[in-house]
Formats: sequence, structure tokens, C-alpha cells
Amino acid sequence: MLSRPSRLSTALVGAGTAVVLALAGCSTPLTEELSPSSEPSQAPVEVTGPEGEPPVVDYPQPYQVVRSGSRTLRPGSGDPLEDGGPVLLHMYAEDGRDGSVISSTYLDAPAWYTFDARSLGQNLYESLRGKRVGARVLVVEQDGDVPVVLVVDVLPTRASGTAVETQDGQPQVLRDPDGTPSVRVPDTDPPGELVVQPLVRGSGPQVDIGQVVTVRYVAVRWSDGSVVDSSWAPGVAPQSATIGIGRLVEGWDQGLLEQAVGSQVMLVVPPQLGYGGTGSELAGETLVYVVDILDARYQVTEEAPDADAPEGTAGDAEATEDQNTEG
Repeated sequence: MLSRPSRLSTALVGAGTAVVLALAGCSTPLTEELSPSSEPSQAPVEVTGPEGEPPVVDYPQPYQVVRSGSRTLRPGSGDPLEDGGPVLLHMYAEDGRDGSVISSTYLDAPAWYTFDARSLGQNLYESLRGKRVGARVLVVEQDGDVPVVLVVDVLPTRASGTAVETQDGQPQVLRDPDGTPSVRVPDTDPPGELVVQPLVRGSGPQVDIGQVVTVRYVAVRWSDGSVVDSSWAPGVAPQSATIGIGRLVEGWDQGLLEQAVGSQVMLVVPPQLGYGGTGSELAGETLVYVVDILDARYQVTEEAPDADAPEGTAGDAEATEDQNTEG
């Protein structure tokens, strides 16, 4: 239950799909690690840019793919990717002929897949095998007449960080081994005001107004502890939406701002900050949300930043919850 008053929107994953489909259809398996010295006749690709930001890719154009393959640019230090498990990716692909953008998840939100060849395609799956959360991988491949230069960032699929003790009288949150939370509501009257309780404190940047946040969450009624919504169910992707601009329930807009990416946060949202005053069946309910914050960033526009724009405004854009953007 993200939006007010409607139910969840589908996560924005269209920008990454085009890349996966292209690599899935290529005939050469990506099983070898590329290195500048392993194939002297193939020009190296230089990838720069800070972690968590779109990559800057430099190579001679038009680029000639002598041998398809992948190279690990950053190994990552998080959980290893597991066959059949979930994987969340940011992907940025260029046409090596002229450097034009083929597809970029930075235009909307990261893409969610199952970590197997069927979901990712054989080539991308092989390129990511053995990698960990936090990894950045370069893939080069020939797709028909198009030399594809792809950079993939592996994002977390659950909160990780330092556990935080909760106050007495608050709902108790238990976590399955895969991270799925369950909530036990106390047999007391609900609070009349918003409660914001970090459960796991992540180490990422703080969530800010206007960013697109990508989360997994569960929502339960305080009145009976029943689950009313969850993005942890099998086959359900994380949800992405713009925060702080009135598109989410007010309890989310208030409670998730300034929380660190990677955190798990419990929000106890009274009706006036949830669905109060609407026609929803939850209009009179206090809701308990447990939210894993997986990613938060300003949308990247396809236009070049204005050199004369005030500092901090370049690249900011309003996100949409129900639009798939193809690069």
C-alpha cells in the first residue's frame, strides 16, 4: 500500500529489459573475463564514476567487439548471488558505434530478476555468477550489427547493517532467513501519532525529497495483525516511487525521509497519515509497515545537464510510478 488511496503500482523495470533480451539472444556465452592485455587487438573500455551513480564509459568509437566477455570492475562486499534467488540490478548500455544510450535503469528504477538463465538470459547470468552485492561488471557483446557496451551494478535485495533495539510496547518484527519480515502487534491501543522506528541501520546515503526510492515492505493492521499487503510474496518485485511529493501515504513521506539506504524501518501509521478520509477499506486502520530501503536516487534525465543551472539541480526530475521508460 504505497499510493494514496490506490494499491501498489508495478515496479519500473522496463529500461533493463531491453538489455537482457539483447544479451539473451546472442550466441557467444560470456564465460571469460576480459582484460586489456588478454586480447591486444580489442580496445579497452574505461568505466569511471562513484558507486551508486550512473557510470561514465569511455572507449574508441566505433567500438569493435573482437571477443565478447565480461570484466569485474568492483567485486562487491555484500551477500553472494544465489541461484534461484532474487537479484536487483542497475544497468546502463551504450551502442558502441556512436556512444548513444540503448537503455538505462537510471531513467526510472532498478530492475528485478530471478538469478537464473531463464530470467536474465544465459550471457548476463554467466557474467554475474560468483558476484556479490555491490559488484560492478562490464559486459561487451555483439548484438547483430550493434556492439553493446553494458555496465551492471548489483544492488541489495534486503536491508543490511546494524540492528537497532526497539522501545517497549512497539510491534515486534521477526525475520525469516531470507529476510522476509513478520509482525506481532501488541494487545494495546495504537498510538495516535506516527512512530518511526529503525530496525536495521544501513550505511548508504540518506533518502531525500524527490528521490525515487525502491523498497520491499510488508503492511499489517494494528487491529488484528493481519497482512494487508506485501512485496515479499514470491514473484512480487520491489516497488519504486517518488518520495516527499504527496504520491505516497503521508506516513511514508514523513517517516522514510533521512533514513539511510540499506535500512529497515518500521512505521506505525495512524489513519490521518494513512488512508483516513478516503473510500479505502483501511480508512480507519492504523497500519504497521516494515520497509527495507534498497535504493534511493534522483532520476537521471536523458538531456545533458545545463552548465548554468544552480548547483544541485542538474539531473533532478519528477518520477512516475506507472511509466516504463525505454532508453
